[in-house]
Amino acid sequence: MYPQQVQHYLKEFFMENNCTILGEEHHYLTVQLTVDIDKRIMNRPFYWQYIEATNSEPNPAQVTFITNQAAMAGNLFGEAIHYGSPRLNRLFQATRELGAYVQLFEKVDGDMGQVILTPWLGVNFKVSYCCDRTKEMLYSFGINLLTGVIKEDFHDMICASEFDTEPAENVFHVQYIIKPIRALERLKATIDKMIEQDDHSWATEAQKRWQRDQRVLDYFYEGVDDKPECYEIERKALEEQYASKIKIEIINGGIFYLF
Repeated sequence: MYPQQVQHYLKEFFMENNCTILGEEHHYLTVQLTVDIDKRIMNRPFYWQYIEATNSEPNPAQVTFITNQAAMAGNLFGEAIHYGSPRLNRLFQATRELGAYVQLFEKVDGDMGQVILTPWLGVNFKVSYCCDRTKEMLYSFGINLLTGVIKEDFHDMICASEFDTEPAENVFHVQYIIKPIRALERLKATIDKMIEQDDHSWATEAQKRWQRDQRVLDYFYEGVDDKPECYEIERKALEEQYASKIKIEIINGGIFYLF
């Protein structure tokens, strides 16, 4: 996830959740949080407990998020945020909580006469390659629920459009043929295929580091037939640290009726 993608995600998230954008350049975003968003992403539970216990006036945070430190010029104070950072993970979690599923209808000009909207299932996935190091990737896919056509970068495709939660009077939305649960299975199969075709040398390298550290551990207990409990604890810790795992998570998704 590149800095410009993080920047775009932040702006969309805060605008959708009624936070005021106070300043913006291509490498940072300054935002006034609402009370709800502050509680969800800023990790200030004791502050909010005090405010609620004393019935005091709340003061949600005003934050500058720096999305590209390499592009900074002058004295800009803020919080660096990037893919994999704890703050961005909190934003992902808030997104899941606030909008795990939506149903939206694309806005169309009322002068166009009768308009037909086609249903799409859009899903944002997070794929994590985990060992002693972690690599995380975001994928956005959409599938046409009439034809089965799959589009990558679906989120980018619909970003230029405006949506309502209810269809306009001049809109007729076609009922889907492919059930959403079946469409989701197809998207998961697409993700699985991408992972299968990816370069997994990271897992091989992790295995080599695991074997190296295991040899060091074994060296310290060489000649000990009845190894103590601490050996088993350390051995399991190495396994937990280096064992290769692939995690696939759905961040959010929904049915989008598109013109």
